[in-house]
Amino acid sequence: MEQHQLERIQTNLRQLGIPAWLLCSFRESNPIAARILGLTPDVHQSRRWALMIPATGQPVGLVHRIEPHIGKLMPGHVAEYSSQTEFIEGLQKILAGCKVVAMEYSPNNGVPVIAKVDAGTVELIRSFGIEVVPSGDLIASVEAVLTQDQIDSAARAGASCRQVMMGAFNLIGQSVASGQPITEFDVQEWILRQFAIRGLVTDHSPNCSVGSNSANPHYQPTAESTATINRGDFVLIDLWARERTDDGIYGDITWVGYVGEEVPEEFAQVFEVVRAARDAAFDAVAGAFAAAETIDGATLDDAARLVINKAGYSEHFIHRTGHSITTELHGAGANLDNYETNDTRTILPGTSFSIEPGIYLPGQFGIRSEIDVIITHDGQAIATSEPRQMEVVKIMNLGNVEC
Repeated sequence: MEQHQLERIQTNLRQLGIPAWLLCSFRESNPIAARILGLTPDVHQSRRWALMIPATGQPVGLVHRIEPHIGKLMPGHVAEYSSQTEFIEGLQKILAGCKVVAMEYSPNNGVPVIAKVDAGTVELIRSFGIEVVPSGDLIASVEAVLTQDQIDSAARAGASCRQVMMGAFNLIGQSVASGQPITEFDVQEWILRQFAIRGLVTDHSPNCSVGSNSANPHYQPTAESTATINRGDFVLIDLWARERTDDGIYGDITWVGYVGEEVPEEFAQVFEVVRAARDAAFDAVAGAFAAAETIDGATLDDAARLVINKAGYSEHFIHRTGHSITTELHGAGANLDNYETNDTRTILPGTSFSIEPGIYLPGQFGIRSEIDVIITHDGQAIATSEPRQMEVVKIMNLGNVEC
């Protein structure tokens, strides 16, 4: 662990009012703790280890005697153990004086993405008379808060993603108009080539879904299984990419279009509900920061879900409203979720996340509208891929779009 990272962790501990953070893992049981410590996959770890980082003062670590190389990654003093008894006594010693520690624990497993410490270890720490609190906000403050350069990277990625999106719709329109067959997989491959041209990378292939396939939020065409796109089809495209740098932040957007000159009412009506839900979540977070109020991911999910529920589509909105975005598509910050989980982590300045409500009608079509939001360090909410989609794209009316 680098000194600057330790200082950042301790600053965040003090700001959050948490006395200490206990990082611990067995083998690869806690990838969050491993990332914080700097344990890469090539570092052999077969025994339990722990590191107590206080809000002030020197950290204290505990490693097995046959794995001193792990201790070399730890700041501060490092003790060693061999037996079970020594391990328990060692934990008690490094936690001496602690009344409260944060761990990768989530009450009732409300936020599974941070619940990486097993119940037995939590019970052990509690047996010392120590209160265990969730480290979720701490993890977000350390791993999800972006630098200004990263915020700029996210804005560029968002703009590039929007250009590629419009180019994909234009490709569909030109192909259909000319009678040239085009499939979902063809569009997917074209998007990937556009990413390469722009110096963008992605973790896996984008999604182009036609007709009833769009009712499956995680549909993926393949060369062997793909639908042809024809006039009169409804099309959903979900794409994501980041700049080809270690610190590049993802852009991730979803748009929908109709292969025709006029959009049928059934699509327009459902899109309007989804758009209103999307904008309700954005307005809620923008308003909270403008008023210098805190807001969490669950509250933003509620804001979007309320719109869809009131329109009578509650059973067709089957996923959370959004997710944290960092150098990973699904980052370590707060997700917009009070449906799949109860994510009450605070939305922090300097973080990025998606807003992507959807309505999915099995056997018919699905509509999702996704934007990415950055909260600047001074508390302004901005969407990186403006302008947002405000109506279903009339694909046959696009003409040539510069890509």
